Amino acid sequence: MEQLQLTARRYIFLLEEAIIRTVEHYGINAGRLEGATGVWLPPEKDKPFRKICSIGIKISRFVTMHGFAFNVNTNLDYFSYIHPCGFVDKGVISLKNEFGLEQNFEEVKQFLKNQLVEVFKLEII
Repeated sequence: MEQLQLTARRYIFLLEEAIIRTVEHYGINAGRLEGATGVWLPPEKDKPFRKICSIGIKISRFVTMHGFAFNVNTNLDYFSYIHPCGFVDKGVISLKNEFGLEQNFEEVKQFLKNQLVEVFKLEII
């Protein structure tokens, strides 16, 4: 983070941005939710805000640990026992559940990697 001159807030913002771009590449409207980290799909008809990516980082001496959990083909049954960010009125979603079919994980991973390189202005060597 120090080499990239990033604050913790900016680092999280850029992680969210790369994931938002990836989700939107698949034709899904996504964004941020004020007061909560991660990437969310907005409410639709009878669906509440739905979290598609959680972010949890620890920063020590400008080194980040942990990261994000992007729900691509995630089994969402386990989420019936928890509430994302403590919200009882919001849900969890995955690309698979949004489309109704399993996604090519390697393809999603490669697109996301490219977005991370772009938003963080990195160079792969």
